[in-house]
Amino acid sequence: MIDCSHLAALPRPEPRPLTPTCPECAARGSNPVQLRLCLECGHVGCCDSSAYRHATAHFEETGHAVMRSFEPGQSWRWCYVHRHIV
Repeated sequence: MIDCSHLAALPRPEPRPLTPTCPECAARGSNPVQLRLCLECGHVGCCDSSAYRHATAHFEETGHAVMRSFEPGQSWRWCYVHRHIV
């Protein structure tokens, strides 16, 4: 892990998930591989192993830098700006 300046700016407590799955995949009829939760707004998106990479697209559209795994039993976080686990 690295020290990430984006962590201090995150809302506390972390936002509630806006949906239980990736809404963009659901709209396309696609199945997400793994889910990610935006720690700024609560958007749920699919990971880069999914066909459409909606979590990364969310970062690119919004600039929301930090997400965490939204998979059961996982709590790791990723900063898109630093491109590292934080």
